[in-house]
Amino acid sequence: MPSQEQIYQTEAEQYEALVSREDHRSNIPRALDEIVNADGLDVLDLGAGTGRLAGMLAPRVKSMRAFDLSPNMLRITRNKLIKFDLKNSVICVADHRVLPIRSHSADLVVSGWSVSYLAVWNPTSWRTELFKWLDEMKRVLRPNSHVVLFESLGTGNESPIMLEHLKDFYSWLDKVGFQNKWIRTDYKFDSIEQSLEIAGYFFGDEMADKIKKNNWVIVPECTGVWWKQI
Repeated sequence: MPSQEQIYQTEAEQYEALVSREDHRSNIPRALDEIVNADGLDVLDLGAGTGRLAGMLAPRVKSMRAFDLSPNMLRITRNKLIKFDLKNSVICVADHRVLPIRSHSADLVVSGWSVSYLAVWNPTSWRTELFKWLDEMKRVLRPNSHVVLFESLGTGNESPIMLEHLKDFYSWLDKVGFQNKWIRTDYKFDSIEQSLEIAGYFFGDEMADKIKKNNWVIVPECTGVWWKQI
């Protein structure tokens, strides 16, 4: 099983093969619509990866600016978004905490399975890094805009669980005033073999054993949705 860093830097096509099969019931766009209407907004996608959220929102928004630390991931994002004639749109490498955009120039920030890495990858300074990120959100967003985060509550689980390595992050979100709910974002594969090949590769031997034991063509996943108005 590759590390998260290896996946993001070198395995964009394989990663896209996984996330393109996620949320087969389209619960993510429904959850977002319950929080904010994205139509006609200037949107930022942080940690855009291969453009999962950016591609979902592109037909509806005024502009889309997608940022990630991985040029390899953004290459696929760029290919996805090129068909949308979005003026003032940007796809570029950038850190969540230092975005190359003007102050108060966005109406909505979305980020999927990404901001939590500020906590995971900075074990001794995670609070400081998260507050840097939150301050940057306050800088780039217009008044009364929203930040919406999607973060894991367990892949291979039918009910949400608090992942041990994210417990501090979950707690911090609560303390700074994020509301939350959870949704199912199950993966749907074409066969058991494909499920093992893709999900087993990314999530490891324990996941592969679960897939075999349960004959999972549909792999369950729980996702938390956190949001805050800035």
